[in-house]
Amino acid sequence: MLALCVRFSHFSSMTSFPQPLSPDLERKHLKLYNQGNLESKTILIEHNLRLVAHIVKKYNNFNQDTDDLISIGTIGLIKGITSFDINKGTKLGTYAARCIENEILMYLRSTKKQKSEISLQAPIGTDKEGNEISLLDVLCNDNDNVSDSVEFNIELKRTFDKMKHTLQEREARVLVMRYGLDNKKEKTQREIAEILGISRSYVSRIEKKALSKLNIELNKK
Repeated sequence: MLALCVRFSHFSSMTSFPQPLSPDLERKHLKLYNQGNLESKTILIEHNLRLVAHIVKKYNNFNQDTDDLISIGTIGLIKGITSFDINKGTKLGTYAARCIENEILMYLRSTKKQKSEISLQAPIGTDKEGNEISLLDVLCNDNDNVSDSVEFNIELKRTFDKMKHTLQEREARVLVMRYGLDNKKEKTQREIAEILGISRSYVSRIEKKALSKLNIELNKK
């Protein structure tokens, strides 16, 4: 697989990729590849690189190098073509697209995990005794503790104000549900996903992005 990736790496900087194969040619090369013809595998990969480039465009806002994502997506494409079952009736493009996207998402999770995880312990203020109040304190303390601290209430109000002016409506809604800020029970990412009609992984990305933006705003002098 490494050799194949090296072979196709030169495509990552090209503005134009090989045109997709016609349905008949695609079927022909799929059958040949199933019979052990590796050149047909190469042809299938080369002529599906446009699909990789198309999917990579969806991740332009992740601050990742496009060439890197195309290389990672190509690995997913190779895996998709290698594992594709011509007898199941699924289109190669549909199946390969899932493999490409899964590979990119795994890469983003592995490379961005530490950067994306916001330190909820980051100080955003102090109480009357000089003890630091963290973002985690504001988001997760119960109502009884909140009512016992005037300083805490101030920070809580400040947090809501920042949420209102900093976050998009969906981002704020996710945080409200995730941390029970609406005085209701905290919801899991899966529960939120069902409510919003999106995937759990998308809820996770929204949550991390919202916390990142909120954390930056709360730490501004």
